[in-house]
Amino acid sequence: MTTRSWCPCGLGGRYEGCCGRYHRGAGAAPTAEALMRSRYAAFVRGDAGYLLRTWHPRTRPVRLDLDPGLRWTGLEVLGTTDGSAFHTTGTVTFRASYRGGSLHERSRFERVDGAWAYVNGDVLD
Repeated sequence: MTTRSWCPCGLGGRYEGCCGRYHRGAGAAPTAEALMRSRYAAFVRGDAGYLLRTWHPRTRPVRLDLDPGLRWTGLEVLGTTDGSAFHTTGTVTFRASYRGGSLHERSRFERVDGAWAYVNGDVLD
């Protein structure tokens, strides 16, 4: 996938101007949903470093081994609670599809030093 390709987050923009700017550290996601979308794009692109950097220090694993054979095929945001510039916590419920199945999750986010961070999530039916 080149940097001129469409961003996998589902917003319809080019990667470089969408989630690519967060991945390369040119800015921080302004909302919990934007962070969740950028983390999905990082899973698609195999960017474990970004995933670890945006994981809350309280729950962050020491390392993250991504499955190179897993092919993510789409993201659908089903709902959000809080998570805007005016909040310190938020949740995002989504369905992330991959070849052979999907992940339905409600993720929790908190601000750490002003930036959104992924805390954990509940897998839903």
